[in-house]
Amino acid sequence: MSMVETGIPGLDELLSLNDGEGFPQNTTTLVYGPPKVGKSIFSYQFAYHGLDLKEPCLYITTDDGIKQLTQNMMDFGWFLQGFIDEELLYVIDSISSLSGVRVENTATYASSKINDPTDLMVKVGLGTRFVFKKSNEFRSVFDSLTTPFVFNPEPMVVRFLKTYLRRLKEAGATVLVNYTEGVASPGTERILKSIVDNVIMLDGSYMTFKSSYDLMGTAKYDITDQGIVLGEGEIL
Repeated sequence: MSMVETGIPGLDELLSLNDGEGFPQNTTTLVYGPPKVGKSIFSYQFAYHGLDLKEPCLYITTDDGIKQLTQNMMDFGWFLQGFIDEELLYVIDSISSLSGVRVENTATYASSKINDPTDLMVKVGLGTRFVFKKSNEFRSVFDSLTTPFVFNPEPMVVRFLKTYLRRLKEAGATVLVNYTEGVASPGTERILKSIVDNVIMLDGSYMTFKSSYDLMGTAKYDITDQGIVLGEGEIL
């Protein structure tokens, strides 16, 4: 089984399977938890680690515009411009236009609207084709589902997510989605967890995971100036 390294120190080793470390390739993972526990940092770290390995990434940002995303990653010493210049990173920004910020579309950047899932899905299709041409093994990050739930009916967001996950898996991507717990109804949250392969919960102190190959575990974690780092963990 091919594995995709997460880039989270300590997590890849904890998720090790068949002499490989990380997530099984071409699987989907939901990272969820309360606000301010490191969900977006996990997403940044996962995307950047892949880029550093020359793995293309399709990054959909709904909480921060491209400028804020770039700055947030720079705060950890993760610089995106070089990967943009190499056309390894394709960003779909669905929040800047809503806030009135005008950013020109480029070969590696597309603007969309958070309150228009149909347009966002069109942009996802274009972005998927772009990164697929670079490699049929790539990463995709959706950061995050929280804002779409604020601007759209829950069933619409769930339908979008199912379509997004299906298309990205068909294209060969390893997909990460994050979500802030409590924004959607409990029933919708159960659906979110049921339609992905792996689930990771962050609570600010501990990371708990359940994988598609029935591996469950927990570990203490810290957010450092180099991102998330796991401490001692155990398989449950």
